[in-house]
Amino acid sequence: MEKELIIIIDFGGKYVQLIARQIRQFNVYCEILPYSTDFERIKAMAPKGFIFTGNVVDMNNPDVIEWTNRIHDLGLPIMSIDNLKASDNLKDFLYNTCHCSGSWRMSSYVELSIRRLKEKIGDQKVLCALSGGVDSSVAAVMISKAVGKQLTCIFVDHGLLRKNEADEVEEIFSNQFDLNLIRVNAQDRFYNKLAGVTDPESKRKIIGEEFIRVFEDEAKKIGRVDYLVQGTIYPDIIESGVGSGLVKSHHNVGGLPDYVDFKEIIEPLRDLFKDEVRQAGLVLGIPEKLVYRQPFPGPGLGVRIIGDITPDKVKILQEADYIYREEIAKAGLDKQISQYFAVLTNLKSVGVKNNERTYDYTVALRAVKTSDFMTAEYVEIPWEVLGKISTRIVNEVDHVNRICYDITGKPPATIEWE
Repeated sequence: MEKELIIIIDFGGKYVQLIARQIRQFNVYCEILPYSTDFERIKAMAPKGFIFTGNVVDMNNPDVIEWTNRIHDLGLPIMSIDNLKASDNLKDFLYNTCHCSGSWRMSSYVELSIRRLKEKIGDQKVLCALSGGVDSSVAAVMISKAVGKQLTCIFVDHGLLRKNEADEVEEIFSNQFDLNLIRVNAQDRFYNKLAGVTDPESKRKIIGEEFIRVFEDEAKKIGRVDYLVQGTIYPDIIESGVGSGLVKSHHNVGGLPDYVDFKEIIEPLRDLFKDEVRQAGLVLGIPEKLVYRQPFPGPGLGVRIIGDITPDKVKILQEADYIYREEIAKAGLDKQISQYFAVLTNLKSVGVKNNERTYDYTVALRAVKTSDFMTAEYVEIPWEVLGKISTRIVNEVDHVNRICYDITGKPPATIEWE
């Protein structure tokens, strides 16, 4: 069954992502498009209705007036929302005004996606960017279900992964899944490119481009590869400024270079929010342990080290983050927290260790609760747990003498620091 569609026209609305999530929770599929989207494209998508959200921009502009009138002329239901409406009003619009059936389910979405991927790819070869995180893992398994051995997964160890993570990823996908997996050890290559770089946007773009170049190099060894698969998800698209203002360039969206040596990039999860990706993973038969693994950004620890990146700093952060995650799990809090991690700040301060003066780094700890990763609240970790984590890190990790805890929500902050 083809999915029913509601189109949300974004006029700069503050709650556009929350509205989209709420619609999908009513089992109706929706997409967010900017008000500047080509009218013929919208018409061809054959929606059952529209939701206008935000302030209608520049209504004195004849082009905007004409575009809005053409939408009205389609004769389809339109609902305007500029603070978040009550769920009952939205549900009534979807079911009684637009006559949606509420038939959209993740199982049918996965089935349809696999069928479309099979038709699109045919007998051509595919290369998948596999990080071991939930997004790229679900993307890889979905493509594998569609084309089998035509898929080769490239796992790039860029030296910016968590402690022991590279070995764990290789073991899981080599033994638990029937995937062609190539591990590329490219630590020095990435460290050299990132040497002296401090700007977070520059880091993301460098890491994104180097990822692509590594894939291209590996593809040449394999032979002709037509498609590159990435685990891009909907929040990545939105935050990278597609249809709204730029928040930050995700390495697999805004960080891509202009030229990529593949026929096309396939992003099978680009329409899904994080919790929906997890649902898709379970439908695909991926073990729950992997599906609910802690989220990890594509640029890895590169965006959790403030300032320039060096192998020594990576080692410090790996050890601090490992202790943090270990103690959270021991306290039984790991299932209650959506995402938690350590950040190595570029702040140094005076301390005392073994009765001697130190001048070492401050590590910040971050833990949030969220349903969709578009908004988030900080978690009130018990003081005794935070105290134990702090004591272990400053005693067991060299060159750290101070620990801070981040109590900022999203917004105004993002979940990651960079």
